[in-house]
Amino acid sequence: MINIERIKRELSNNPYYGKKSQIMLQGVVGQTDPFYGTGKISQLQHEEKEFIRPIFDSCPYLNGVIKELGMYRTRILTLGPKSCYSYHSDPTKRIHIPIETHLIACFMVIGEEVIRMPADGNYYVIDTTKHHTAVNADINPRVHIVGII
Repeated sequence: MINIERIKRELSNNPYYGKKSQIMLQGVVGQTDPFYGTGKISQLQHEEKEFIRPIFDSCPYLNGVIKELGMYRTRILTLGPKSCYSYHSDPTKRIHIPIETHLIACFMVIGEEVIRMPADGNYYVIDTTKHHTAVNADINPRVHIVGII
């Protein structure tokens, strides 16, 4: 079981947490910019599998979880209140670790299926190679740690 409260405590010291829609938790060798790797990978000069180096030393527990799960190009994704992502597909599956969410008002639609993920210490392997979107119909932000496996 993942200790969500411990992750929140570690992230509370991050100057970007809650202020940006995407923050990298892993970078490439020689790169410490917490925004290099956000957005479309096609716009970068590195492959996704190169994003394995922890960026924030202030998150030892979270870095350990990421390593234990074998994640790479791991990010904090914050979806603002009353918003959603475009309907899209990714080249690989993703692990989602919900950190802050409203169980009824926050969900993903993958194909025709609606999936809800509580922030209860579990992680979820999501087949994002299928067309999908995330919806936050709540008045508070939805925060997930998302990495590639």
